Amino acid sequence: MSEKLARMRDKAKGFWNQYSKKQKWVLAASAGLLIIVIILLTVLFTRTEYELAFQDLDSTDSQAIMEYLDSSGIPYKLQNGGTSISVPSADAAKVKVAVGSQGLVQNGSIGFSELSKNASSIGTTDQEFNVKYRNALNGEVQQLLLGMQGIQRAKVLINLPEESVFLNDSDKERASASVQLTFKPSFRPKQEEIDSYFNLVKTAVPNLSVDDITITSQTSQLTPSAEIGGSSAVSGTLLDQQFEIQRKFENGIKTKIEQFLSTMVGMDKMVVSVVSSLNFDQKTQQESLVKPLDNNDNKGIIISEENTAESYTGSDGSTGGVAGVGDTDIANYPSTSGSTGSSSEKTQSMTNYEPSRVTVNTTFAPYQVKDLSISVAVDSEGMTEEKQQSIQQKLVNDVRTLLADSGQTLSDEDLAKRVSVISESFSVADVGSGGLSVSSSSLAIAAIVALALLGGGGYLLYRRRQKAKEEQELAVADLPRVETPTIDIDSVTNENQVRKQLEGLAKRKPDEFVNLLRTWLVDE
Repeated sequence: MSEKLARMRDKAKGFWNQYSKKQKWVLAASAGLLIIVIILLTVLFTRTEYELAFQDLDSTDSQAIMEYLDSSGIPYKLQNGGTSISVPSADAAKVKVAVGSQGLVQNGSIGFSELSKNASSIGTTDQEFNVKYRNALNGEVQQLLLGMQGIQRAKVLINLPEESVFLNDSDKERASASVQLTFKPSFRPKQEEIDSYFNLVKTAVPNLSVDDITITSQTSQLTPSAEIGGSSAVSGTLLDQQFEIQRKFENGIKTKIEQFLSTMVGMDKMVVSVVSSLNFDQKTQQESLVKPLDNNDNKGIIISEENTAESYTGSDGSTGGVAGVGDTDIANYPSTSGSTGSSSEKTQSMTNYEPSRVTVNTTFAPYQVKDLSISVAVDSEGMTEEKQQSIQQKLVNDVRTLLADSGQTLSDEDLAKRVSVISESFSVADVGSGGLSVSSSSLAIAAIVALALLGGGGYLLYRRRQKAKEEQELAVADLPRVETPTIDIDSVTNENQVRKQLEGLAKRKPDEFVNLLRTWLVDE
């Protein structure tokens, strides 16, 4: 067997030695590249493709899913600290259906079904039952909220008042509920959806009013409308009320702009900022107007009328006489003889009119918009100049409408200064739940690049060695020809004798020994 191996080794050595050094480098590089290509292709076509099946899990749900996968013999990968689980792509659909049918994903909540599962044959105390009942009620409300559209996670804490026979209805403690919601990316709830959250919690908990429910999201606190019983007044000091009213006003404008632009650029492709200045001064104005009646010749209403008529009749009361020109008579004075009696009439009419009196009391709303500024940043991908101008014009029209009663006379240039539309890139590197997601095409490209780099490196190394060899040959050729000592190696049968001769030559004539070594190197 050893002789056979020795012959095979000699044949391989003879096959290898028949090539020059350049050909050996080319063969070695080709073999190395071929091995690397085979390894990459094997890894590429034999590896198991995993698909993200579950994410945003808590430790309880992750443990339940892991136990199911282990019992079923299905491989899996834990990612993001155990909150995400990936399974082979071929089994992903089957695993999702099986896990969903068994109810393994409960987001850390329990329902009323757990009360029957954990029931003890001996029984439980009242305190223990109350704790279990509250946990089950929290879990049921949480599961109901998770069934709503757009909710990714929910945390519910319900406080039930203690029953007592010594308290009347006014002294009893009221139930309360605190809910924390995490919405899915790019989801913005409308007011109708917010009201549905409050109604769901209200009807699920006995003796719970809307005012005792607090629901918060990642960014702000949700507020119910007055239609479902929400308090229209804002608690707190006057300054807090004004800030709350201003925040609601700005959020309302922001929501409307996002709803409008979501169909044009996408919800996750924009950022909206609204800044406003409101006037909280309340003013009351009273006007007393006096107006005539239109249907009475603009004279008003007749409240009194008085008509008076008088007539007078008289006779001549003077004695008769003859006109003369005596000494005591006045010249040319007419004679009274032949005159008759006198008569006269007097008519008087007086009418009193009452005009129409109108009193107008006008109370101006204390929440008037003094100034407004809107800024929108949109993704530059797919954004054209025409689309950006249309968005700018729409926002300018909104600002013009909102500032119509501000008392300012604003030109188009002034309105354009209050609106900003910024276009910039929102693209980021795609990162999966467990790290960078690499496709098959990316691996193939990486393999080709690696082969090219390896081949280029091998060629550069070969060229560097060839250049060094040529420089060494030129250096040796330039040295003066000296007589090199000869050593009769053929006549020496012992390797130790050759070593001793070389050592003696190196000690006695080191320069000649160096020239001898150079000569051997050149011959090789």
